[in-house]
Amino acid sequence: MREAYDDRCAVSGLKLRNGGRRPEVHAGHIRPIQRNGSDFVGNGLALSGTLHWMFDPGLISVADDNETILVSRDKVLGDVVDRLSGPDGKIWKPEGKRNWLHPANLAWHRENIFAQMAAAGSAPWK
Repeated sequence: MREAYDDRCAVSGLKLRNGGRRPEVHAGHIRPIQRNGSDFVGNGLALSGTLHWMFDPGLISVADDNETILVSRDKVLGDVVDRLSGPDGKIWKPEGKRNWLHPANLAWHRENIFAQMAAAGSAPWK
């Protein structure tokens, strides 16, 4: 996953390294393994720790154009997303279409994770 994304976070586009020079990106599953997801690159995003934490419960997702970042605006302050994502509001895509996100996985995440968070009303940690 890291190789496909050139060690960059798909949402922020940042290529961060820790003190040991290791990339600071996680392989985030779009459709979790425990919900019939796979380890295929098309079912994953390289994400920084904070953005991975936001993606897994559905605070953010990716639109059906496979590149526009969706945000649960009633739970995430606009300036937070503006600081964490690229200026165009699009994900950073890997070289070569074979490593791009699979549309069915993104649709599953929008319908089963992102939509559930949106339907939940106010942020559960408030």
